[in-house]
Amino acid sequence: MVLTGFTKEYRDLETFQPYNPTASSAIMPPQAQSSTAHHHHRDHHSTTVPVGMGSPKARGPTTTSNIFRTDSANEEDIDTKVKCVLIGDGAVGKTSLVVSYTTNGYPLQYVPTAFDNYSVVVRVDRKPIKIQICDTAGQDDFDSLRPLCYPQTDVFLLCFSVVSPTSFHNILEKWLPEVRRHNPKTPIILVGTQCDLRTDVNVLIDLAKYQERPITEEEAIYRAQRINAVSYVECSALTQHNLKDVFDTVILTALQFTGPPKGKGSSKSKGSKAKSSKAKKEKPVPSQPKSSIWKKLCCIV
Repeated sequence: MVLTGFTKEYRDLETFQPYNPTASSAIMPPQAQSSTAHHHHRDHHSTTVPVGMGSPKARGPTTTSNIFRTDSANEEDIDTKVKCVLIGDGAVGKTSLVVSYTTNGYPLQYVPTAFDNYSVVVRVDRKPIKIQICDTAGQDDFDSLRPLCYPQTDVFLLCFSVVSPTSFHNILEKWLPEVRRHNPKTPIILVGTQCDLRTDVNVLIDLAKYQERPITEEEAIYRAQRINAVSYVECSALTQHNLKDVFDTVILTALQFTGPPKGKGSSKSKGSKAKSSKAKKEKPVPSQPKSSIWKKLCCIV
């Protein structure tokens, strides 16, 4: 049996809680509470660090204010599509990351993901672009099925939790080798999730029991350089800190590697040019003259 993804349309958000800074501040540490008051605006201390260890053309992009969400674009007007795949250990917040970005809601409970597809339309310099987001399962049971999502991927998001040293360790041990085995040249963005828990007292106590601590930003940047990632972004799905930066970086990275978004009708004009050039190359084959009866008689003699 082959599991395939399906598009999530949350018309009824019974299992998701709309983001409410006032309500959520009661369960967040003071550092996270201060960031929620400005979660709708771009953070001036954005943790989007370009790494750019690859080719000169693959330099790490920075978030631009020319990217906006839109719901008014028609499907036939969208010439550019970007496929983004999230991978990483289970329970690091991949699904929460996507749900918070696409629906402005937050999952109330953890439900392991199989394969879920989401789509969002944004405008980059007034041109519509469709982001196809594939959320994959991080459990070992899906190791043989997960690569089915990898073909034609434009950008990979390698996700780990900043409060889970094990998930950070597995970036090198499991996820990078798996990606490079199937997609050796696809750009990678390293994403640190759950950054709102980095200063949570209960989380720090639990980590201390195992003589562990949260992953620092400097450690994550060094890891991004080591795996040749385009950039490093850390975010919180709960507070939406740097959430837009994650997917803005996805869009700009894809455009840098695949080219700028096409204008309407550009694909048609290119197609017509290709057809005309092909027609010029194809020369008519001259018909061979019919053999005369005298030649046949000569051959018989």
